[in-house]
Amino acid sequence: MVENGSQMDESRIVLERPVPWQRAIKRLLDMVGSAALLVLLSPVMILIALAVRITSPGPILYHWRVVGLNGRPFTGYKFRSMVRDADTLKEQLLLENEMRGPVFKIRADPRVTGLGRWLRRYSLDELPQLWSVLKGDMSLVGPRPVFPKEYQQFEPWQRRKLTVVPGLTCTWQVNGRNGVADFDDWVRMDLAYIDNWSIWLDLIILLKTVRAVLKGTGR
Repeated sequence: MVENGSQMDESRIVLERPVPWQRAIKRLLDMVGSAALLVLLSPVMILIALAVRITSPGPILYHWRVVGLNGRPFTGYKFRSMVRDADTLKEQLLLENEMRGPVFKIRADPRVTGLGRWLRRYSLDELPQLWSVLKGDMSLVGPRPVFPKEYQQFEPWQRRKLTVVPGLTCTWQVNGRNGVADFDDWVRMDLAYIDNWSIWLDLIILLKTVRAVLKGTGR
């Protein structure tokens, strides 16, 4: 348990990993689940792609360049929910960051398009990440990946959140996503997930995610 993250010794961040058969089952569930969802949701994804193309100039997909397991960089994809030059405009909004810590998050982000707000509310912008799950860069459940610049600012104890494959959904997203304002609290949720991981826990989080998506609690 992390009681005082800022004082945790880096030499203590490696914990016992799940046995190989547990990892194999998790990977199998990721492959089967992501492949099935890509097929079942393909009509919805086509409609979203057309809507993004029609409603704002720019590409349909946002190339999400982040780091995952042990800080390894990879490129994921989301439906573009912001204006085309969003990454450039981010520098002008850093003072409005509502998250304490190295990550950037503001609820009323002016870069988000009208369609993008709706997509984010129901987490539909995340659907292309199923391809990253199928490839193995991500899992259905796990701590969220982060931007490289953010990862470079992590304290040693915070980096343990990416000693597992990052996920499409996580404890943070289903238990306080819009109410957590301190990155340390977010990381503690991720570490609690890592320390208590089981296939059953993944299934519970997935069920909670479905409920959160249907309620439209995302932002």
